[in-house]
Parts: sequence; structure tokens; C-alpha cells
Amino acid sequence: MRILIVRLGAIGDIIHTLPALSAIKSALPGSTIYWAVEKKSAEILRGNPLIEDLIEVDTRSLKGGRRIEDIFLDLSRQIRSIRRHRYDLALDMQGLIKSAVLAKASGAGRVAGYDRTGLREPAARFLYSERFAVGPQMHVIRKSMALAGAAIGVDLGELPIDFPISTSGSDRVEAASIISNAGNRIALLNPAGGWVTKLWPAENFGRLADRLRDELGLEPIVVAGPTERDLAEKVASATRNGVKIEYPGLKAFYELARRSQVYVGGDTGPTHLAIAAGTPIVGIFGPTEWWRNGSLAPDDICVERTDINCRIDCHRRTCSNWICMDIPVATVFDAVVKRLAAAAGKSTDTEIRL
Repeated sequence: MRILIVRLGAIGDIIHTLPALSAIKSALPGSTIYWAVEKKSAEILRGNPLIEDLIEVDTRSLKGGRRIEDIFLDLSRQIRSIRRHRYDLALDMQGLIKSAVLAKASGAGRVAGYDRTGLREPAARFLYSERFAVGPQMHVIRKSMALAGAAIGVDLGELPIDFPISTSGSDRVEAASIISNAGNRIALLNPAGGWVTKLWPAENFGRLADRLRDELGLEPIVVAGPTERDLAEKVASATRNGVKIEYPGLKAFYELARRSQVYVGGDTGPTHLAIAAGTPIVGIFGPTEWWRNGSLAPDDICVERTDINCRIDCHRRTCSNWICMDIPVATVFDAVVKRLAAAAGKSTDTEIRL
């Protein structure tokens, strides 16, 4: 079977879809799998041996503000790119109108997606030849696996959660260089969040870094993207003696996370990549849900406000009553202690206080 996965972005969404890729290949070892992805999010998929061809598109070029002739020219070019292969099945894992359009335009014999209740943009369903319902309040990884299983007629629910990610020697060298300059007991801190409402204050990350170094003997490293330098420097300025800041490439970050003792961050792409790497995780979640987006590893910890009800189905990118990230440094530190103890196979009486 020739299968096209349409999951355009973002990085976290792509990582959440990787277990479905692995499960399809495990259930149908003779299948040939293709993947359509935005160019800006394609790096994590490049070189993946489970993907026959990575089809990189740029849907931003189809937005308004340009001559209509240019938009149609770009659309035609990208459809030709997708149609350079023949597909038996196109799976829209994104649930948006633009991803449904690309799945439909692929010319696949079957175009499958979620039913209305599972879609972020319900109008996308009109472009599918087949629609599948998945259970309510399901983790996004299991949701993708449920859709894939329904479309290929195989129950994938019992298969292991696997994140197939291919790295290169240069990625490993970059990670090793960071480690050699930091020591062997590393705590990765990521203060970024995509939305402002996902951000735990940079000053809190700075105070946490001090405690991790002074009380646990860990070397904190602030990891950030090239557009997040100001935020990373705010964290450093909030520490007593400074902190290392690194801007690794995406796959080098994955290799760095694999070799770190713990990772602390919010609901953002690098957090999901650290989860995929198997790093012990302490997540700090506010307007989004851990049960939906967080780690499935039972020992990983989410620090969140359970004493407020405004977080239910929030997903706000701005908020005039932004209290969900008012979480004390001591609470996150205690969570790190507890997670490290679990990783070491020790018991702890540490309580995660709010």
C-alpha cells in the first residue's frame, strides 16, 4: 500500500505523529510511506528511513497579499510536487482545510481524516472520502494512531509508542561539544513557549537554575532557538552567577536531550522532542492540557494549576487574567527532585505543591 501522510507542522505536531508512522510501518511492513510537510518544519523528518519521499511544501505562499495569478501558480507547482507519486491512501493527520486540500489534491484513491468532532476546522471533512471518529479526550499521539489504524484496517492501539528520528554524525558531534563544556550532569531549561500564555517567567527559570546547581549539583543549560535570544538572556540575568546558553540545531538538541539528566519546559516543540528522546521530563503547563499534549511516560511530571477552573478548554494565546502560570519556583524544583529520584529508581516523599 502506498500511503501519503499529510502533517504539515508544527514541530510538536510532527513529533506527535511519528508514532503513527512507526505503527503503520510495523503493521504493514510492505507499505511505502510518503509525507507532506511544510519546509519550515521538515528538518526533524529529513533522512528518516521509514519515509520513501519527503514532500516539502510552503502553504504560506498561498496566503493573501499577492497577485492572484502568483498564488495559483504556486498552488499548481505544489500540487504537481505532491502528485509526483501515486497513492492508494492519503491520511490528513492535521485536520485543517489547507491540509485537507493537499490530501485531496494528491489524487489518492482514498482520502481519510477525522470526522467533524475530531477536526480543528470542521469544513475539512467535506474533502475526505472517508471520515473516522476517535474517542473524546484522547492524547494526540493516540488520536493519530487511532486514525491511521482505522484507515488501514488494523488496530494499532497495542503497538509501542516509538519516535523514529534520524540524526547525523554532525548532530552528535554538536551535542557532544556542548556536553564536554558543561559536565556530565545536565539539566536542560527551555523558557520558550510559542504563545505568551505558555511562558513561565524567565526570572523563575533563573532562580530554578541556581537551585539546580547549588542543591542538586546539576549544570543548568538554557536551550533556545535563534529568535529566542532575548528570553534566554533574561533567564541568565536572573541567576546569581550566570548560566550557559546554547542554541543547538533541532537534531543536535535531540541528541543533547538524550544525554541529559532532566528537562524542564512548557508546551512547546523542544519539550516534545525531549519526550521523544526519552529524557526525564518536568513539564510546566498552563492554557493547554498535559493529558492531551504531554508525555505518556508514567514517571514524567506535569506541574500545573489544579486549583483554578479557567484552564479547562482554554487554549488562549492572550489572556487578561493570566494566572495559570503563577507557579512557584519551589514547586517546580520539588518536581525535578521527584523526577530525578524516579529516574534513579528511588522513592521520594516530595509533594508537588501549588
